[in-house]
Amino acid sequence: MFRNRDLKNLIIPLFLEQLLTILVGLADTFVISFVSEAAVSGVSLVNSFNTIFIFLFTALASGGAVIVSQYIGNGRKETAGEAASQLLMISAVFSAGIVLVLLAAGRPILRLLFGKVEADVMAACITYLRISAYSYPALAVYNAGAALHRSIGRTSTTMYIAIVSNMINVVGNVIGVFVLHAGVAGVAYPSLIARTFSAAAVTVLCFRKSNGVYYQRNWIFQWDTGLLKQILRIAVPNGVEQGVFQFVKVALSSIVALFGTYQIAANGIAQSIWSLAALVCVTMGPVFITVIGQCMGAGDTGQAEYYFHKLMKITLLFSVVWNGTVFAVTPVIMPLFDVAPQTRSLTVWLVLIHNLFNCVAFPFADPLGKGLRAAGDIRFTMVWSMFTTIGVRLLFSLLFALVFDLGVIGVAAAMCMDWCIRAVIFYIRFRSGIWKQYQLIENRKEI
Repeated sequence: MFRNRDLKNLIIPLFLEQLLTILVGLADTFVISFVSEAAVSGVSLVNSFNTIFIFLFTALASGGAVIVSQYIGNGRKETAGEAASQLLMISAVFSAGIVLVLLAAGRPILRLLFGKVEADVMAACITYLRISAYSYPALAVYNAGAALHRSIGRTSTTMYIAIVSNMINVVGNVIGVFVLHAGVAGVAYPSLIARTFSAAAVTVLCFRKSNGVYYQRNWIFQWDTGLLKQILRIAVPNGVEQGVFQFVKVALSSIVALFGTYQIAANGIAQSIWSLAALVCVTMGPVFITVIGQCMGAGDTGQAEYYFHKLMKITLLFSVVWNGTVFAVTPVIMPLFDVAPQTRSLTVWLVLIHNLFNCVAFPFADPLGKGLRAAGDIRFTMVWSMFTTIGVRLLFSLLFALVFDLGVIGVAAAMCMDWCIRAVIFYIRFRSGIWKQYQLIENRKEI
């Protein structure tokens, strides 16, 4: 179903798009480091909180991508377009509700989570969260449109949008911090503008009939219970899983906040570099969803198994090379950050720990898991992901960081344990072949 050229055209633009997105995160951290370490700390803490909602939007889009991919594989493009339209509608409604809640209760939530941080760090947190919240609907709408384009294999479209969007963001960061001297707001507003542009651009392109599968106006303003149930059947468990995962990350950020400004800053910079190192697996997740989803939609489990093996080999090889490259570059770029030498040294150690396990364990813990979800094996992946997140990452973070007094190094070690255990569980599940028994849509063709 997918030739090597097809996979190449799917993977490379998606990788470049994700790379540009991550570079914007690095640019935010780099530019804000010239304001103060308190600003870096505030932005990094809020980003861990923002990620809860970003992943919820991504989970919703992923649920839509699986259903759209399966309908495409089944030859039912009209129904695939209807499902994509319903995804846009529910994404807009859901994100708008989140914004209203955060605007009303954002400040008390931040004080509850990070109340023990220094006053200037909390001020940065409040400013950054308020502006970031306004961009949530744009982010959710963009994710819905990107999910459609990835499902039909047109990842180059979202790549070009990302290029323009990131140019807007980077130029805006420079102007906001160095020209307007706006501090935290100077990196927050450009992100809002860039996300709004991305959402508008991808939505317009999703209406093109030449896509084969496209938005349909009459379906955007309808509520189709059947299609929404299919989408939410995947999105809700995935969203619950991601929500728990991100709440644990926020809880861990609260722990990190106890270790002092230099460890908070090192952890924030390291997380930006971690995001860059994890780029291969972030890229391959949607590829697994598109490829495995279309194979299962066509009812061809043999093809699905073949592509599971092929995509895992690509992921592992690519991940080893990329993680090694990122770590080799890390000591070179660290002097560019205007932080203390102690902060720089700790950041390098955090990146080393992360990258070693990210290249060998995370491919099985994340992209393979997304492939299983695309096949319909949803409950199993959700339950075990939640178990390792809480039972391994959270508990061992408390043990290593507080009891053994390892600080942020202990939190990183517990994260790697989580990946290793989940990787073993998902690989055993894949080898069992149980995932072949699931069916998300009725297996019939449109006439």
